[in-house]
Amino acid sequence: MFTALPSTVGSVETPGEACVTTALTLAPGVSREYLVYHRVCPCRITPDGRIVVAAAPDALLPEALDDLGIAYGCETLSEDASGDEVDRLIARLTTESDRLIEISRGDTLDNDDLTADVRDLATQPPVVRYVNLLVRDAADAGASDIHLQATRTGLSTRFRLDGVLVPAPEAPVELAQAIVSRIKLLAELDIAEHRRPQDGRIRVRLPAQELDLRVSTVPTMYGESVVLRLLDRGGRPVGLEELGMPADMLDRMLNLARRPNGMVLVTGPTGSGKTTTLYAALRLRDTAAEKLITVEDPIEYQLPGVAQVPVNVQAGVTFATALRSILRQDPDVLMIGEMRDSETATLAVQAAMTGHLVMSTLHTNDALGAVPRLIDLGVPPYLVAATLDAVMAQRLVRRICAHCRTDISRDAFSSLLSGMRSTPDVPLPRTLARGAGCAACRGTGYSGRLGVFELLELDDSMKEAIATGARRSALASLAERSAWRPLAHDGWAKVAAGMTTVEEVIRVVHT
Repeated sequence: MFTALPSTVGSVETPGEACVTTALTLAPGVSREYLVYHRVCPCRITPDGRIVVAAAPDALLPEALDDLGIAYGCETLSEDASGDEVDRLIARLTTESDRLIEISRGDTLDNDDLTADVRDLATQPPVVRYVNLLVRDAADAGASDIHLQATRTGLSTRFRLDGVLVPAPEAPVELAQAIVSRIKLLAELDIAEHRRPQDGRIRVRLPAQELDLRVSTVPTMYGESVVLRLLDRGGRPVGLEELGMPADMLDRMLNLARRPNGMVLVTGPTGSGKTTTLYAALRLRDTAAEKLITVEDPIEYQLPGVAQVPVNVQAGVTFATALRSILRQDPDVLMIGEMRDSETATLAVQAAMTGHLVMSTLHTNDALGAVPRLIDLGVPPYLVAATLDAVMAQRLVRRICAHCRTDISRDAFSSLLSGMRSTPDVPLPRTLARGAGCAACRGTGYSGRLGVFELLELDDSMKEAIATGARRSALASLAERSAWRPLAHDGWAKVAAGMTTVEEVIRVVHT
């Protein structure tokens, strides 16, 4: 079903001049042979409507720029690239242009077909090709999710790339409903049901990897909204040392992950990498000598030597019910994907009290927020104090692209910094890094992500304060006397080190 498909070369968010389209395709009169001969390739469109042309070291400039400017009807500018990169871009652009033209013009369904049974529509060649193209392009880009949202004018398609939504190849308007039905068929959902949310899964085999796609549909004003979460079945969990923790924090976290009992929590919003951190901690345990069990929704990676239990609400397997059974399995280490309710939190605390090491996640804004959250879930303060050893809060910020990294004077960020409620507590150098945008990062200036962390270890004074019902302000005062530093501190340290940008830290941490 899913075979090697081309990936998009460029896209824009807002139409502008005549040359600006939802997906960058070959202009009339420009052939693959022309691009190969001149060693150039249009790679993206800038927000102001100019075409960026990747040029190999032996490119025939400025002749090619003039020709492409006339063909696209707008201004062009060149960008240095290696010969191999230009060849790859040419292959992607020309192949995708052929496919998009075929999908939207050459093999579309006529009006009579659009009134046929929806199951037949979903298996028509142009629909199949578009869905295949979308999944392959998302995998090639390293996207975590595919978003298809019904709008007044058709189907809006976007990828979540490094935590931010970016435009994806647009769906032909006349195929919008058939595309949604195609995805629902693959996920074994009820294609006749449009009034209630549905969830399903698709297993996809691409040439280089296997993917599990978690499919979620919800009804909206203009039709169904569909989100596909991409999970790499062949991927491996990363190690703690690869997450980007400061050296002193890493040493403390390594010691916590090897503790014989107690409770360690990781907090943060959805998509902040909490499960990845827990996986990395579990990999430090000796699975040959210890019994490790996890309860997850869903299981994102397969851990050798670990008994992983998936949540299945329809079958009656929730975090709480699974945890009750797991405690009779004689475990040494428990990993609970999320403490969502009072029963799960209470059982987790009881497990930590009876000699197990419990690792889990909570949705709180910072590490200190985990204490009142546990109490809100019905755990008595004295049990929180007796079992909770440490809380790590984290976020993910985008990493500056290594291919288009540039240095900019700190003065250029003065307006952003002055608009903050509190100034950075880390001295910033006179020049700061930023990505200019290139073909390698799809014009974003970022490639990949890294973590921003804060680690709160509870000492005896903090445990005593929690047991006596101390307020958050009192806990914060005690934390400041220890090795605890807030999330923003690590964020600004990474800005000073040139790993991420001022805008990212303000967007992710200070909001």
